[in-house]
Amino acid sequence: MAGQRGGHPMSQNEPVIRNVSDTAHWAAVYRARESGRPGALFRDPFARRLAGERGEQIFAALPARDRNEWAWVMRTFLYDQLIAEQLRQGADLVVNLAAGLDARPYRMPLSSSLAWIEVDLPGVLSHKEDMLRGEKPACALERVPLDLSDVAARRALFERLGQRAARALIITEGLLIYMTPDEVGALAGDLAAQRGFRRWILDMVSPGLLRMMQKRMGAHLSRASAPFKFGPEEGPGFFIPFGWRPADVRSIARTAVRQGRAPLLVRLTSFLPESNGRQGSRPWGGVCLLEKQGTGVTTL
Repeated sequence: MAGQRGGHPMSQNEPVIRNVSDTAHWAAVYRARESGRPGALFRDPFARRLAGERGEQIFAALPARDRNEWAWVMRTFLYDQLIAEQLRQGADLVVNLAAGLDARPYRMPLSSSLAWIEVDLPGVLSHKEDMLRGEKPACALERVPLDLSDVAARRALFERLGQRAARALIITEGLLIYMTPDEVGALAGDLAAQRGFRRWILDMVSPGLLRMMQKRMGAHLSRASAPFKFGPEEGPGFFIPFGWRPADVRSIARTAVRQGRAPLLVRLTSFLPESNGRQGSRPWGGVCLLEKQGTGVTTL
């Protein structure tokens, strides 16, 4: 069992998730577990090292019903797909906001000339640098320690980066759910203000799934001051007033069904009709590609 490997069990009085940085270790455990299974959908040889003992403790402390491993794996798989597609189509800069312990610059087949910017809290990035010291990224990797809640600082960074690229791709994997709708809207507007920021990959959930996640994990995350907040009624259309249009919307559940990874209940509900718009009480989660030009929406 991954949760029993290499460390001490968590004490009964210790929170499962202590702070928002712990969520990066939590996510890395799922990438490590997927990488170790036959027929893995992706391979991340650095994930186990990055997750560390803390990640294993979090996984072991969560009840099995709250782990939802299949959904975490599908999210990473869909991001990998969309990132690779956008790079083939000419994206010339990748900006990963709240990059956490993501190792794509090391594990994906990338051009050595591609500029890849990782932005996160100083403590997260310093831990990552320590864990990956001696490893060589496939691309031109830069790390920027910055608190994205500092609006003036992020706008200054976006302006600098926006001048460097004509077709920048923004990534916010696992970030927006921890923000309020007002905060997400403000971030979307700041990104749209940069001419060079052309496309944006994000993940989001419906109000129905948000309520389910809050019920199951809310206590753990609230104690860590990292509650789940964002699950807009509008679905991907939430971003239209802020200058972004959904170009490609991919359901996590339907992807899991196609890959043979979905639990029984998810397989049964996958036959229900689905739209790219409002999901309401339906438990829906997806990975979306937004663009500042064009109006087409693709469902896969």
